Amino acid sequence: GALSAAGAVTLINREKAVVIDVSETEEFAAGHVGGAKNVPFGELEAKLPAAAKNKALPLILVCTTGSRASRAVAVAKKLGYDQAQALGGGLKAWKEANLPVEKAQV
Repeated sequence: GALSAAGAVTLINREKAVVIDVSETEEFAAGHVGGAKNVPFGELEAKLPAAAKNKALPLILVCTTGSRASRAVAVAKKLGYDQAQALGGGLKAWKEANLPVEKAQV
C-alpha cells in the first residue's frame, strides 16, 4: 500500500529515508517535499542510482497526486531498491497534513 504523510515523516526522521520527487521539473519547482530530490519519472531508470546511492535506505517516491509515484515504485524495485514506497495522495496529501513544502530557487 501507499505510505501516509505521517509514515513518511517517521521514515525520514528515523531511517534517513531518501525522498525522490518524480514530477516534471516545473512541477517540482512549484513546490515539493522539503529535502526531496527531483528525478522526473521518464528519467528514473537512468538517474535514480546517482540520486539515491544507498539502496539499503528507505526510498519515498512522490509526485503531485501519487499516481506516477506508485508506478515509480515498480521501476525502483526493479533497480534494486527493495524499500521503495510511494507517498499516498502525493504532494497534495503532504500539504493537507500541513507538512513543510519547499519551492525551488529559480
